[in-house]
Amino acid sequence: MARKPRHTNVNLAVNLGGLPMKNPVTVGSGTFGAGMEYADFVDVAALGAVTTKGVSLNGWEGNATPRIAETASGLLNSIGLQNPGVAHLKEVELPWLAAQGATAMVNVSGHSFDEYVAVIEALEEAPVAAYEVNISCPNVDAGGMTMGCHVPSVEKVVGLCRAATKRPLIVKLTPNVTDITEIARAAEAAGADGVSLINTLLGMAIDARTRRPQLARVVGGYSGPAVKPVALRMVWQVANAVSVPVLGMGGVSCGTDAVEFMLAGATAVAVGTANFANPTATVDVIDGIIDYCEQNGVTDVNELIGALEC
Repeated sequence: MARKPRHTNVNLAVNLGGLPMKNPVTVGSGTFGAGMEYADFVDVAALGAVTTKGVSLNGWEGNATPRIAETASGLLNSIGLQNPGVAHLKEVELPWLAAQGATAMVNVSGHSFDEYVAVIEALEEAPVAAYEVNISCPNVDAGGMTMGCHVPSVEKVVGLCRAATKRPLIVKLTPNVTDITEIARAAEAAGADGVSLINTLLGMAIDARTRRPQLARVVGGYSGPAVKPVALRMVWQVANAVSVPVLGMGGVSCGTDAVEFMLAGATAVAVGTANFANPTATVDVIDGIIDYCEQNGVTDVNELIGALEC
């Protein structure tokens, strides 16, 4: 039977840049599909939001295999944003999420500025509560450079997406930059209603026996418990640099992790890699937040946001 969070008198509702969430927990894009595979384990409607896997205008095949490598304290992936395209999301996953009563946030991906806009335009009549714009994609218009690493391209893609929708626009930041606050400020200035971070860190794994890399593309995105200290630091820095809310992620696997991100300045958190090891991780995290609040006399979870004492 699908699990729901336990009852509490603590107010768990938060507002993420215009997106009302019944509690501050969503999922990391790409770790939960659109929720169908997890529906036997957790009530997807009980989550603050379901963030879909990244969607592009047309289907992408993704990268060559092997494209997953487990490490001692995390996971490397080089999936390559495989997805069946926005038409399939509109016809299958989004109607299913709506039927469940879930709040849907769609992760938007693209290889060019125009593709981001086209995906949003295709979704404007669909049951979508907010968009998470993934600016960690290669920018074909700029020779393959990652859009999120360069202020002018951040400003351009966010500005174009902003012009295409009135829905909440949450911009997902890559940690693979010199100064993440500079990128966050650029996203805010261009019209972002919030920022989410961190996306995966660049990493690699080697098989000493074969003397070959464990991923076909050699380098992949590193996530899981090992990245949490880096994620906390970046969330804290960004929360102190911008006025829009922050969706924090990177190694969240229990309620205490989530509380730490909120104390650092996050309004909400996303559970990612933990879903692979524990399919009820999202509800476990919500219950853990409830436990913390009840044990510490916190009646409203919003009291935790940015309450770190330095």
